[in-house]
Amino acid sequence: MTHSSLNIIRHEHRALSAMLRSITLLLREHRRHGTLPDFDALQAMLFYVDEFPEKLHHPKESLLLFPKLRGRSAHTDAVLDRLDRDHARGECAIRELEHALLGFHTMSGTAQCDMRRDNFEQLMQQYADFYLEHMRVEETEILPLAESVLDAGEWAELDVAFLANRDPLAGYEADEPYKPLFRTIVGALQHSGNVGSVLEAFAGAALPTFTPNR
Repeated sequence: MTHSSLNIIRHEHRALSAMLRSITLLLREHRRHGTLPDFDALQAMLFYVDEFPEKLHHPKESLLLFPKLRGRSAHTDAVLDRLDRDHARGECAIRELEHALLGFHTMSGTAQCDMRRDNFEQLMQQYADFYLEHMRVEETEILPLAESVLDAGEWAELDVAFLANRDPLAGYEADEPYKPLFRTIVGALQHSGNVGSVLEAFAGAALPTFTPNR
């Protein structure tokens, strides 16, 4: 049986993975060409990560999904403890990343530019590696367990919660207030060589499209 919440979790994992990989590829391309990145686009991308995966996806895993799986084995509880710590760490890490990007942008015209670039790129790669591994553990250990042990009532509760997320990179139409954000992200990726196609390939869905403003 297919559960809506399980599909959404997996789609949102693909979207976050795609965004993280695209940011690191974008930074790599600019470094290779000796150019500065589009700071507005990078800020929009990090805001997406904070606004959707960090604020919507991860708390629902920690508060709704993980408690339903606790107490089944010492190993599972240890894995869940680690994943909860990851979620808490992620909240701090995204703030550090946003500050590092602000420093890079603000100081990009000074002698500190290279140092600030190095710092942001290193933090970004660490963050990406951290969450890619985090999602791998969820996909290989936690989601299969959930499929095998949760009952219909528990899935119904999870379905209601995760259906409310509506992440535009996971296949939903962007809500009106978020459309300028995603226009910025899509525009930057479409003008960055093959990075936009990489995002589509990783996410498994086309980039969001928008009806022209009237």
